[in-house]
Amino acid sequence: MRFSRRTFMHGVAALSIAAASIPAMAQAEEFKMGLLVPGSVSEEGWNRIGYNALKGVEEQLGAQISYVELQQNPASFEKAFRDYASQGYKVILGHGFEFQDAALEVALDYPDTYFLISSSAIHEGNVIGLNTDTSQPFYLMGVIAAKMGRKAGLVGGMEIPPIQEAFAGFKNGARSINPDFPISEAYIGNFTDTTAAKEAALSMISQGADFVVPNASGATVGGYQAISESGPDVRTFSIFSDFTEVAPNNILGLYVADYAQGVVEVARTIRDGSPPTDNVIFGLKDPKVMSFTFRDDGPVSVPEDIRAEVKAISDKIAAGEIKTDGK
Repeated sequence: MRFSRRTFMHGVAALSIAAASIPAMAQAEEFKMGLLVPGSVSEEGWNRIGYNALKGVEEQLGAQISYVELQQNPASFEKAFRDYASQGYKVILGHGFEFQDAALEVALDYPDTYFLISSSAIHEGNVIGLNTDTSQPFYLMGVIAAKMGRKAGLVGGMEIPPIQEAFAGFKNGARSINPDFPISEAYIGNFTDTTAAKEAALSMISQGADFVVPNASGATVGGYQAISESGPDVRTFSIFSDFTEVAPNNILGLYVADYAQGVVEVARTIRDGSPPTDNVIFGLKDPKVMSFTFRDDGPVSVPEDIRAEVKAISDKIAAGEIKTDGK
């Protein structure tokens, strides 16, 4: 067969067009993930965990990533979800229960995008809740408080299910040891007001609480400041991040959830075409995701007999023999 110069040039042009289209196709198919956080990722604690999850997806899955920092404004939540979905993001993580309603609204218009919601038990179409059962480690904290203390105080951000469940775990753990153990509970109404968290903790301490646990995202540090300023007789635990530098004489142990790695694995299943068929719950049965450890370098530590008891309880929780949320 003979090829004319015109045929040859047509062939070259076709190859050039095909070659030029490859980057465009690759770009269209690139795995992209967005993150919505209720505050600043520069803060230690909850928002930083969401950012670490996003970076994990970038580093381990090679995803293109982006994030946006938001205030508590549902209208801005919906707009941010729509912006990412319209730009072809396959996965969008709303890092907090407060993002759930906005995700449900937007997801109807973007059936090919997966909306992951932290601290949620939902599974509705392409909206999938990711939850770490914080009632489990908080149950262990409650056991320790009832063994070592006289009264406990719990300072929350907003009265939403994830924080209520964590505090329920603490109360159930404490009262499994002493049904009459006194526990006070307060919510500051937001996740950013460190002064309000500090004042709430100081109020509890003034009323006799010698175990105080703050759980208010960015405002949490205010609670630890109050604990530190009240002296070494007030005890607490680090939650989500290590706050030992803030309260070096008060922290007995550290609860860490490697939620970031959990998010990476869920994103991986979505990328590979096998998304979760239910909401995802991480707990003490998942040691790569959740850990509760004792501190040994402080002025006060948890005695060995209590540690052994807590370890036995932790094993029963992991095996499903103890229900920490009371449900």
